[in-house]
Amino acid sequence: MKTRKLGNTGERLSAIGLGCMPLSKVYGRTDKSESIKLLHEALDLGVNFWDTADMYGKGENEEIISTVLKDNRDKIFIATKFGFRFNDTENTVHSPFNSYFDGSPEWMRQAVELSLKRLKVDVIDLYYAHRVDPNIPIEETVGAMAELVKEGKVRYLGLSEASSESLKRANAIHPIAALQSEYSVLTREVEKDILATARSLNISLVPYSPLARGLFNIINQTRDFQEGDFRKNLPRFQDENLENNIMLAEAWNEFAKTKEISGTQLALAWVLAQGEDIIPIPGTKRSKYLRENIEAVSIELSPEDLQQMDEILIKYPNTGERYPEASLKLVNN
Repeated sequence: MKTRKLGNTGERLSAIGLGCMPLSKVYGRTDKSESIKLLHEALDLGVNFWDTADMYGKGENEEIISTVLKDNRDKIFIATKFGFRFNDTENTVHSPFNSYFDGSPEWMRQAVELSLKRLKVDVIDLYYAHRVDPNIPIEETVGAMAELVKEGKVRYLGLSEASSESLKRANAIHPIAALQSEYSVLTREVEKDILATARSLNISLVPYSPLARGLFNIINQTRDFQEGDFRKNLPRFQDENLENNIMLAEAWNEFAKTKEISGTQLALAWVLAQGEDIIPIPGTKRSKYLRENIEAVSIELSPEDLQQMDEILIKYPNTGERYPEASLKLVNN
């Protein structure tokens, strides 16, 4: 496994991490024993950067990870997040659409203790604010997070879906090691100014959903998602956006075939090619896709390849928004 440096920390992490969210019931049914087996396989294959959050499965995700983490602590760099809280009346295991965000120091103090307990660790390697709370100054949130570093409960700090301005203000309070934002061939907002700011501050970009939420290997399932798959609620998988994206995926996969790789591998290779300071965290619950993702680390793309990929994207521009309107209010703040 190739490695990449995490921001200004000096840590060397696997060039791709493992997004653990799919191990909870986000994309349909899951099996705990299979999830644990996948985690062991990821570790055996050299994927040492694991990403979770307290909201995934309402904490269950962290508990599943702990079964492997506790006996392999020195081999795994664990990242988790805080901030999303569920409405008490909701019974859904996980959905960003029935939650609210709380970036207050008071909630952070409770959340970090709960995460430490569920993960069964003494310290969290990378602790993110899952979003930037529009009602709380970023200095207040990060200042409180910095206290966790002083106390030895957290090693490094990160932000998720932060704007360029928020990154600057946060980093002035305490060094930010990583910015986690959605970034893929279909989601490129960070290229406007956020990525440049992160680079100027020596902050790594950790793209989540780098595979466009599985579009390139599920095009035949997009009209019939499993019950509980939250992609049903995403504009990109609805109506005319879905039709556009199915055609895009078909053209993308055809080009991938000419390189004897899958469309998913091509999409991940594109993200990796955007810079050595980028460490994507594709999520999966299947061994087949885990191995495919790892193989993408060795794929090299020529300028001509990148041009042809851009031509495909330009041909099918009506991809739709990545989130419903209410959720978009919490990104790039």
